[in-house]
Amino acid sequence: MSPSTGRTSLRDRTRDEVFALIRDHRDLTRSALVELTGLPSSTVGHAVARLLTEGRISESALVAKGRGSGSGRPGSILNAVPTGTRTGAIDFGHRHLTVGLGDDTGALVDQITIPVNVDLSPTRGLDESVRLLEELCARNGVTSLSCVAAGVPGPIEDATGLVCSTTTLSNWAGMFPVQELERRLGVPAVVGNDASVGALGELHRGAGRGHRDFLYIKASHGIGAGLVVNGQLYQGGSGFAGEIGHIIIAGRPELCRCGNRGCLEAVISVPSVREQLSHTHPHLDPETIDLATLDDPISARILNEAGRSLGAVLAGLCDLFNPTALIIGGELGSSGKPLIDGVRASVNRFAQPATSGAVQVMSAGLGRRAEIVGAAQLAGIHARA
Repeated sequence: MSPSTGRTSLRDRTRDEVFALIRDHRDLTRSALVELTGLPSSTVGHAVARLLTEGRISESALVAKGRGSGSGRPGSILNAVPTGTRTGAIDFGHRHLTVGLGDDTGALVDQITIPVNVDLSPTRGLDESVRLLEELCARNGVTSLSCVAAGVPGPIEDATGLVCSTTTLSNWAGMFPVQELERRLGVPAVVGNDASVGALGELHRGAGRGHRDFLYIKASHGIGAGLVVNGQLYQGGSGFAGEIGHIIIAGRPELCRCGNRGCLEAVISVPSVREQLSHTHPHLDPETIDLATLDDPISARILNEAGRSLGAVLAGLCDLFNPTALIIGGELGSSGKPLIDGVRASVNRFAQPATSGAVQVMSAGLGRRAEIVGAAQLAGIHARA
């Protein structure tokens, strides 16, 4: 800022613009910054040099040539340096609760997971989340949080923060989780659908890096999708985009918790797959089967068929949306190759060739941690706002 006019100079504005890009992304090179800003390389280089001198960013060792590194020598990696600011992150799963501490770059510092039926008792889930956050703060020497972000497994109205489902998350219906968290914690809160929060995690720190248009599918006790369009979360007109779990598969008799039959999540969610496995593996407890540990041919066939059922629905979404990646998360996404192969087979069969040929099908890079990592990312974004 000019001391004589009180105005920010062009050089300072450029520096701050470059810093914002580095802070909001990860592992950027100077060449990538030139591409993103449209500025001359000398201008970007000067801004980066100032930021390094000020200690606001760090520079890693040289890496192999990759996205944004150009055709010359490999570019070094630039990242924002976190401050002492701490945020809270919460992942309300259908059958678990994960709570974490994050920093203002969106990185997780620590986390705890406990089993709890969040669907049945939202009040207990909220109270436990506060208790676990206090425990994490105590063991990390944190005295205050700047904000907290949470993912909830249900439709959240964007304008009000109201949980709107009276069927799939009936005990949460009519609640305002933001207000509940702010009242308990005394800090600003932000809440989103868990699949959208998971998509944010994969976008910044998982398999979505390098993709600007992708679908993230949380396939667990429920099925939901997070949409990333042009590098940004897309949540629809009211915030309900991605509620794919209740797309009906014609001819399927399975009764869904929403009251319909043949809903996608009734056909291929974790409880449905575990029920099938309990018939072929009677020695296993259907409540505790770890899908990722099963490597026999029968289990592979059941998981592959679940993937094919999921992929048949996703094929239509690929024709509509034309993503470059389908990222499968949740417990089913972490179950291994048979399910992913099944999704890929159905996308190849049912999507238009031009569409299917453009999309990669993969497991979530963050595995089951996508939602808590995304919540930390969301909290970091709001801490910096």
